[in-house]
Amino acid sequence: MVDDEPDLLRDQFRQLLRYPRLIAGGVLLGLLGGAWLGYSTSDTYVATSDVVLRVPTEDPFNPSIAVEKTLDMNTERQAATSRRTAERAAEALDFPGDPADLVTGLQVTNPPKSQVLRFSYTTADPDLSARRANALVAAYLADRREQTEQTRDTMIKGLQAQLAPIARQHDELDEELDGRTGAEAEADFAVKANLLNRITELSNRISKLKALDVTPGKVIRTATPPTSSDGPGWALSLGLGGAVGVALGLLMAWVRLVFDPAARSEGDVARALRAPVLGSLPRTRETDPLLTEDREESPLAEEYRSIAYRLAYDQRFADRRRLLVAAPRGSSRTAAAVAVNLAASFAETGKRVLIVEAELRQPSLEGQLRAREIGRPAWTLDVGEGDAWPAGRRLVVDAGESGTFDLVPGARVRNVARALTSPEMSRLVEEADDPNVTVIVLTPPVFAYADALALVDRVDGVLVVCDPRGVHRSQLARLRDLITGAGGTVLGTVMHRGQRGKGGRQGRKAAKAAKAAGKGSRGTKGSHGQPRGAVPRPARAGGRAGGAEAGPAAGRYEDPSTTMALRTVTPPDDQP
Repeated sequence: MVDDEPDLLRDQFRQLLRYPRLIAGGVLLGLLGGAWLGYSTSDTYVATSDVVLRVPTEDPFNPSIAVEKTLDMNTERQAATSRRTAERAAEALDFPGDPADLVTGLQVTNPPKSQVLRFSYTTADPDLSARRANALVAAYLADRREQTEQTRDTMIKGLQAQLAPIARQHDELDEELDGRTGAEAEADFAVKANLLNRITELSNRISKLKALDVTPGKVIRTATPPTSSDGPGWALSLGLGGAVGVALGLLMAWVRLVFDPAARSEGDVARALRAPVLGSLPRTRETDPLLTEDREESPLAEEYRSIAYRLAYDQRFADRRRLLVAAPRGSSRTAAAVAVNLAASFAETGKRVLIVEAELRQPSLEGQLRAREIGRPAWTLDVGEGDAWPAGRRLVVDAGESGTFDLVPGARVRNVARALTSPEMSRLVEEADDPNVTVIVLTPPVFAYADALALVDRVDGVLVVCDPRGVHRSQLARLRDLITGAGGTVLGTVMHRGQRGKGGRQGRKAAKAAKAAGKGSRGTKGSHGQPRGAVPRPARAGGRAGGAEAGPAAGRYEDPSTTMALRTVTPPDDQP
C-alpha cells in the first residue's frame, strides 16, 4: 500500500488536470484579486510613530516597582483610539469633519512583551499621514499627562484637607501647654506628639506627590512622510494572486472531482468493476470499418493484439475460451469493433473463432464485414427449426492476412429472450469446449436490454467496453453486481474515447450507406429463405421448443406479452 501511494497521488493529480477550465478560472480569479490588491494599495502610505509609556513614580530607579504590573497595555491601546484623543488631535490639526473620522486610518499596536505603543496612520498622502500620526501621538500623551496631573492634584487636595485641622489642633494644644510642666501636663504632651507625627506623615506624602514625575511617555520614533507606498507592489500582488489562483483552481477541480459521478480515469473504472483495464482505444470515426485495415502496420491493430494476449494469459478465459462483449449503455458499435478485432487477433494464433451476434433487435454485423455463407453445422440439421436463429445461417469473415473466423449473424425474432435461452444457443456456446475454438458473443448494452444477462451463465467471461466519460462509477459497480449475480465474471475492461461523427455530404452519405447495409442484413427476405418476422412454427409433439423462434404449439398457449422465456413449454400430446 505504501508503494502505491505515489501512483495514487499521480493518478489523482492527472484527474485534476482533466478540469482545465476550473483551474484556469481559479487562476484568473487569483490574478484579478492580485490586480485589485496592487491597484488598491498602490497609493497607500503609512506613517509610523513609536511611544514608550511610563508609569508616574517618585523614584524611577527603584527596582522593586514592576512596570508591567502597573501598566495595562490593552487599556492604553483603547485610550489611544478613543474619541477623547481624536478630539484633541482634531483641534490641533483643525480637522473640519467629525473627530471620530480622524481615527479611521489609525492603527495602534503593541509589540509583544514591551511598553511600546506603535501608532500607524494610513492615507493616500504621505505628508498627511505623518502629520496626523504625530498629532495623535501628541494628543494621546497630553491627555495621559492631564489625567495623571488631575489625579495627583486631587490627592494633594485631599491630604491638605486632612492636614489643616490636625495642624490647627496642634497649634491650639501647643498654646495651652506653653509654660506648663508637671505630671498633669504629660498626657497633653503625648497628644501633641501624636499630632506632630501625623502632621509630619501627611506633609511627607504631600511633598512626594508634588515631586511626582508625571511624564506620560517618550516618543522614540517620530512619524516622517513615507517615501514609498506601503502596498506589496504590482509584481508581488500579481504573483501572490496567481499562486492563490492556482490553489483555488486546484481546490475547485478537486471538489468537482469528488462530486463527479463519472469514471474519469482507468483507476476509477478498475476500482468500480474490480477488474483490470486491458486496453485503451483512441477515438475513431463512425464511418471507419469495424475490422481494422492494414493489420500489419496499424497501431490500433497492435492494441487489439495486446488485449487478446492479455485475455489469453488470463487463466479464467484460457480454461473456457468463452467471451461476452458488451457495453454498459449507448451504442454497441465500439463493442462490435472490439469483438471483431479480437476474433481476428485470436485467428492469427491459429484458433478457430466463432462470433455470435446476439443483437436480435437491430442486427448489423453482417453488412459491415466481408463475409460469405458457409455450410451449417450438422447438429442444426437435426433440429426441426433449422432455419431459425441461431441454428440458421453461418458466415465466414475474411480478415486478410489474419485469417478467417466464423460469424453467426443476428436476425430479428419475435421473442428475443426465448431465442437467447434456447438449446441451440447453448450448443453454439458449447463449441468452445474444443480446445482449439474460441467463442465470442456480442450483445446489446447491458443497461438497455437484459440480453447479456441471459447469456452470462453460459459464457462466463465478460469484457466490458465503455467510454468512462459516459458512465457513472455507481453504474459500473451496479454492472459488476449484475454480471456476478447472473453467474459471470468480469475479465476486464476496454476503454475508448467515443466516436467522432463525420459532417458534411460525405458523412451523411456514409451514414445512409451504413443504415442501408444494416437494413439489407436483416431484409424482408434473406438468403436463408425465411421472411423476417415470420410466425414461428409449432414445436414437435412431445418435445421442448425446437428453434429459437419456436413458440407455443397453438394460439391458446401463446402469450405475446412474455419476454423472459426461461421456462420450457411442453404442448399436449394431441397437439397437431
